[in-house]
Amino acid sequence: MTKIAIIGSEKSGKTTLAGKLGKKGSVTDITMYDYAKNDRVLTTIDATGYPASVKSLLTALNLSDIAILCIPPQGLDPLAAECIISLDLLGYKHGIVVQTKADLSYPLALEEMKEKLKKITKGTALENWQYHTISTTSFEGMEELKELIFSMGDMVGAEQRSLDSLPARVVIDQSFNVTGIGCVVLGVVSQGTIHAKDKMVAYPAKKDLEIRSIQMHDVDVKTAPAGARVGLALKNVQSKDIDRGFVLSAQENVSEDLNIECTLSQLAKDFAVGDMLHVYVGLQSAPLKVKSIKQEGQSVEKAKPGKKYLLELAGTKEIAYSKNDRFVLANLDGKQRFVAFGYSQ
Repeated sequence: MTKIAIIGSEKSGKTTLAGKLGKKGSVTDITMYDYAKNDRVLTTIDATGYPASVKSLLTALNLSDIAILCIPPQGLDPLAAECIISLDLLGYKHGIVVQTKADLSYPLALEEMKEKLKKITKGTALENWQYHTISTTSFEGMEELKELIFSMGDMVGAEQRSLDSLPARVVIDQSFNVTGIGCVVLGVVSQGTIHAKDKMVAYPAKKDLEIRSIQMHDVDVKTAPAGARVGLALKNVQSKDIDRGFVLSAQENVSEDLNIECTLSQLAKDFAVGDMLHVYVGLQSAPLKVKSIKQEGQSVEKAKPGKKYLLELAGTKEIAYSKNDRFVLANLDGKQRFVAFGYSQ
């Protein structure tokens, strides 16, 4: 199964393209599109709540293995640049830069734009991404794009097999009740392998539960490996007890306060002790106040772009995380909202 996030500015043609990659499904601040033919299964996630909400963008990216960044002939605008910064802060490994609306430009102009984008993304997580050109009117190039997506998906799937033996974790994005079944959740197995009858805990609420049954692509299965998008029927818990972003596992760290060793983006604004930042990890988010900033063990009043710091952050909402989870920090009052990435200490 291949899971892609399709992102870009509002005028990039991303939503039109997403509609051609699958059948429209659930709609919240993200919109799901599903495609299945023979043994090929594709879930496309459009961050429709973006740019109003950066949480929508990060949700789509964290539910996916591959990102498609849509760039129209006009080139980069501030929102497309913000998308590039978010991908870099997440260290997003697999992706395609799609030059959309190719019928509104000329081959030479498209090639010049491609070279410009390569220069802009040099030294970022996007440096070695592939490029593809498509018309969002005639959709010339669509079949080639699908082949590129599935080829990349095969590579991602092979990489994920190394995660199958790790302790199981499932990141939840939807929860609801089904008559006669009870609590059902949808999510992605981020690592490990889950089995029907497994006993797990829903974090950060610390609710004990059992997996009653597992579905993949509406088919009942006994197990699901890393990377699988799953529907789980759960015992001993109600849907109201589980929110988007909850993690099912055997053990997570849970805290309202965080110490994060972070690296600021070169394009971030300064922030100071006492400022409020939003912290994102997986599908969870929370506002936290900056209590202290340390640089090489010394307390400082401000954090500046491109530097490394240890931040002491105080919040009022519990967050579940593991040692290897990558945090993204944002200042929602900024024009370019993403500030830094880091790891808990």
